[in-house]
Amino acid sequence: MKPVWPVWGFVALFALPLHAAEHAVGSHAADSSQIRQLVERFKGAIRARDGETMHSLFLPGGSWLQGLDKASLAKVRTREPKARQFIPGNYEQFAKFVGSSPKPIEETFDNVRIETDGVVGTVYFDYRFLADGKVTNHGAETWQLVNTDDGWKISAMLFSVVLDDNP
Repeated sequence: MKPVWPVWGFVALFALPLHAAEHAVGSHAADSSQIRQLVERFKGAIRARDGETMHSLFLPGGSWLQGLDKASLAKVRTREPKARQFIPGNYEQFAKFVGSSPKPIEETFDNVRIETDGVVGTVYFDYRFLADGKVTNHGAETWQLVNTDDGWKISAMLFSVVLDDNP
């Protein structure tokens, strides 16, 4: 014999997913705000040359990949003939670079776009990297994010590199 659900039980069963969806929509603004704060901490750590803070923004074991545009790759290959277009790295190397830079460094972000469901998220933007006040490279950058018990963390970073000509 099949169980018979009272009408209220049937309605309650289907109301739960709707309530959860409303909650996710309601938390979207708060999560987006927290992700914007992560972006600001990232930029601040670069300006302050604070490698420890930079390190703390990443999820251990995440991925990192940079890709040179064709013109930049050709420039690099004049000095390093075996240079690759796509170069893996890691956030630990970047945090060390940030913490040990002898010159002022900064990264500017334009056209920042954030998407999240509260569990995972993405940030996509155009960037310019400056060393000693001069733009050294620019491109597009994207982060894959996860919302951990310790807040939002960068789990993967992918960015293009267009080298700028500086004397």
